Amino acid sequence: MRVGFVLAIDQGTTGSTALVLDARGAVRGRGYAELPQHFPRPGWVEHDGDEIWSSVVMAIRRALAKARVPAHRLAAIGITNQRETTLIWERASGRPLARAIVWQDRRTTDACAALAKRGLEREVRRRTGLRLDPYFSATKLTWLLRHHPEIALLARRGRAAFGTMDSWLLWRLTGGAVHATDPTNASRTLLYHIGRRTWDEWLLDLFGVPAALLPSVLPSSGRFGVTHAVPGLPDGIPIAGVAGDQQAALFGQGCVRRGQSKNTYGTGCFLLLNTGDRPRASRAGLLTTLACGPRGEPAYALEGSIFIAGAALQWLRDGLGLLETAAESETLARQVPDAGGVVLVPAFVGLGAPYWRPGVRGALLGLTRGTRRAHVARAALESLAFQTRDVIDVARGRRCGRERLLDAVPGRPARRARGAPAGAGDDGAGRRPARRPGGRVLGLAPGPRGRAPRRAGISPAPRQELARGRVPTLERRRGRAAGDRQGVIGPSRSRARRRRSRRASPPGPARPAHAPCR
Repeated sequence: MRVGFVLAIDQGTTGSTALVLDARGAVRGRGYAELPQHFPRPGWVEHDGDEIWSSVVMAIRRALAKARVPAHRLAAIGITNQRETTLIWERASGRPLARAIVWQDRRTTDACAALAKRGLEREVRRRTGLRLDPYFSATKLTWLLRHHPEIALLARRGRAAFGTMDSWLLWRLTGGAVHATDPTNASRTLLYHIGRRTWDEWLLDLFGVPAALLPSVLPSSGRFGVTHAVPGLPDGIPIAGVAGDQQAALFGQGCVRRGQSKNTYGTGCFLLLNTGDRPRASRAGLLTTLACGPRGEPAYALEGSIFIAGAALQWLRDGLGLLETAAESETLARQVPDAGGVVLVPAFVGLGAPYWRPGVRGALLGLTRGTRRAHVARAALESLAFQTRDVIDVARGRRCGRERLLDAVPGRPARRARGAPAGAGDDGAGRRPARRPGGRVLGLAPGPRGRAPRRAGISPAPRQELARGRVPTLERRRGRAAGDRQGVIGPSRSRARRRRSRRASPPGPARPAHAPCR
């Protein structure tokens, strides 16, 4: 039996990361490969399935080389992934039949609006916990079937397979032997009934999706299959843990109990609150989704989804050429005391929580002759914090006045959230906007600066050990996550300490009035 090391694969929107972890959960090696982005039309975002797989293979090779660990020493593999991104491939050859439609893609905005006009939104939300929005997989899948007749024909004959990126990686890692997903990813498709935890026939009929296309849904912590014919890896390594990236981050931050929450920054920014073993509906723009409990079993969470965070810095670098590297944003932002009246609204792919306005586009406002690169960089960083404040305001019931998310779960209110940065590989995108402008904007007390890399990638390791019957002490891991966390804030321990933190936190700047939540 193999002993010693775990390989964690984090397939993200802008790149793929692989981590090699030892038996103590320490990172021994990290590999990263950037993923090309394709924008064939305004509002369209695509990935190439073969390029995704190549980036994962490259990241694995670099991680093993960095760790100086031979591949035969790997005991298990875990996967976390960008959610909702939709790919269809041919079962016989494993060949992608079209480019993957990325979660940021807006091409199905009109289709979602048409369904909402028919009065179907309430029933869809009751079954899935989600909204009729192009963010999710179902309308992307419908678009592929309608615009590619050859794919629709193969789908009807059972010769095509659909999956989010976890399913695609499982297929490639197992040499085509396994077509599966887990509940956290299935719950993001608009095709999965989160109460019954099964694919929903009514939803499949509504979106015109043949059941033969769909993967099997297996527990997040469990044996999915074993490696076969993977470049650089021996056959037979078990794949023993799968979860969508945000639920993986919730688990990795140790938020496995009801009432615990996290806020993490990457390509987008996502606030999740664990609500325990029962789903809770939101009336103020939050989603209900599946998550993982302390032993990897299904649990539920409320989620505030912000589509653009670190991607705003990538846009400054690749789109405008204002930065050489994303990390340069922090250096630039520190050159000026404020944004000089410049405001960036990074609605490049519409607005997510709490507004859910897919037709809105981005804006850069407040430019003058005195505006410099540094002002724009600072405005981009501050946009992360302002968007997060919008979600936290809804969570605390400050703006909409209809619910208090952070007090919605019995037990101690989650007045503080654990956090971890990613920010397109930029410390400034993840830590700094949360710690510096963000600390003031969010009205939250700063916490200790963490040491470990992103926990969405680390979190498959304990799930793999759970699946293999080696249940280490998740409570110890939770304690380690709390002491090693990389975010802005830590758990509240006493009423007096909360009062001191509130007095110590400077008030946020005055904010413009917002449209009411829907």
